[in-house]
Amino acid sequence: MISFGIIGTNFISDRFIAAGSMLTNFKVGAVCSRSINTAQSFANKHNIVHCYTDVVEMLDSGNIQALYIASPTNLHAHYAQIALEKGIHVLCEKPVTSNSKELKQLIEIASRKQVLFMEAMKSTTMPAFRQVAEHLNEIGQPRRYFASYCQYSSRYDAYKAGNVLNAFKPEYSNGALMDIGVYCIYPAVMLFGKPKSVKASAFMLDSGVDGEGSIILEYDDMDAVVMYSKISNSSLPVEIQGEQGNLVLDRVSEPSRVTLMPRGGEQVDLSLPTIEQDMYYEIEHFIQLLEENKKQSPINSFENSLITMEIMDEARKQIGLVFPADLK
Repeated sequence: MISFGIIGTNFISDRFIAAGSMLTNFKVGAVCSRSINTAQSFANKHNIVHCYTDVVEMLDSGNIQALYIASPTNLHAHYAQIALEKGIHVLCEKPVTSNSKELKQLIEIASRKQVLFMEAMKSTTMPAFRQVAEHLNEIGQPRRYFASYCQYSSRYDAYKAGNVLNAFKPEYSNGALMDIGVYCIYPAVMLFGKPKSVKASAFMLDSGVDGEGSIILEYDDMDAVVMYSKISNSSLPVEIQGEQGNLVLDRVSEPSRVTLMPRGGEQVDLSLPTIEQDMYYEIEHFIQLLEENKKQSPINSFENSLITMEIMDEARKQIGLVFPADLK
């Protein structure tokens, strides 16, 4: 049984508990929030015994073996560093840090302390994406990866009304690229590795973050085209085009349906049954790694997370998106 401590009491943490509760070897031992009332309310909702307002106190309590971080992105590195130094395993929401400098520091600590550290990129652990990876060779030489994640944010209505919420504030290391563009980039890195070059463009909001953008990743024999937005919607699927066919995924962030379309042949449905609580798969994978005494995921690996973060660093440099965390 792995007992998790949770930092963050928003809807993501609710989903984390709902998914994890489907596993027999999962429990939540403690929750931490800046407000004891918020922590207690969250604990009551999920039958959590221990509440804290001090992260160090929770980590030193002996009530948890692993930490799930769902705080604002600008705080990810701070909390992860404290936990890793104390020998607590860490599952951290995407994007795992504000920049690659922070991530390199965390990787060094995790390696030195010999504890498990993983970015909670759920999509790459889901059955549909595993099917893509297993059947990629059936489309021949890949020539293009295309991924779109454009989802109009309800917070943008507030923004236009003059109320700038955290999702559109650079001090929280937020914006469209960090929030949802990462979902498009990470699978490309997992499938095709580090690109030769990055070309980015974006529409910047007055608050200082990007509302939408596009990125082209250049490889030796193919390219990856990524589009993301928090100020418009899109229904486009994910497609990997090869010389002998193509693979189509229904949704980059929560894939459930995958179709193989051989050139000149009949399409094949490669979809596998998928649990509705889709965070289940990342939690199951993380716990399995712990039980096998592994210190790094072969899926959401240090290398994949670092390449993804370096791509986003370069994209932000090109579009002029700077976070306070970059200046430390």
